[in-house]
Amino acid sequence: MRDPENISGVVAALPDFLGFIFYPKSKRFAGFEPSLEVLGVVPDSVNKVGVFVNETPENVLEICQNWKLDVAQLHGNESPEYCRQIKDSGITLFKAFSVDESFDFTTLKSYSEVCDYFLFDTKGQLPGGTGQKFNWQLLENYKGDVPFLLSGGIGPDDLKAVRNFQHRQLFGIDINSGFEISPALKDVAKVQKFINEIRKCK
Repeated sequence: MRDPENISGVVAALPDFLGFIFYPKSKRFAGFEPSLEVLGVVPDSVNKVGVFVNETPENVLEICQNWKLDVAQLHGNESPEYCRQIKDSGITLFKAFSVDESFDFTTLKSYSEVCDYFLFDTKGQLPGGTGQKFNWQLLENYKGDVPFLLSGGIGPDDLKAVRNFQHRQLFGIDINSGFEISPALKDVAKVQKFINEIRKCK
C-alpha cells in the first residue's frame, strides 16, 4: 500500500500486518524512499511488512531500517543462508513459497530454523501474486512446525471457505488483489468487513 488516506481506512480495522511492496517491477511498488506521511498513519499495533523479491540482504536490511519495518517477506529464490542473515538481524521473517501439484514440501525442512513463518501462495510465471487460488488440500502434505499464512487470490467471497479451512499450523490469512479497487488501492469497506467476520471465528 502507498496511499496514506487508503492506509488510514484499512488500519482502522486493526489488521495484524500491513504490507509494502519493494519490488520495482510490481504495480504496487511503494518506492525505496520512506514516506513519512505513510508511516505516520500506521499505528504501532499494526506490524509493517516489507515484501522483497531477490533483493540483496544489505538492501533488505537498509529498507527495513529506513521504513521501520517489523517483518521482511521474501518472495524470490532466497536461500536458507540468505534467510538466516535477515532473521539474525532481529527482523521477523516470512518466506513465501509458490504451491502447485508438484510442490515438494520436504524442501521446507532446510528453511524451518531460519524462518518465523511461511507463506503459501499460488504458483505463477512471475514473482508475486497471481490473483488465483491454489488447491488448499495440498497443504495436508505440510507436516512442519513453522506456522504459515494462507495466500493467493483470496477475496470477499471466500469467507466461508476460509472459515472451513483447518490446519494446525495456520497462522493467518493474507489478502491483497481480491480487495483492490486498483493496484495498491484497497476497498476499505470490504477489507474491514472481511477482517471483522474472520475475527468472529476465533
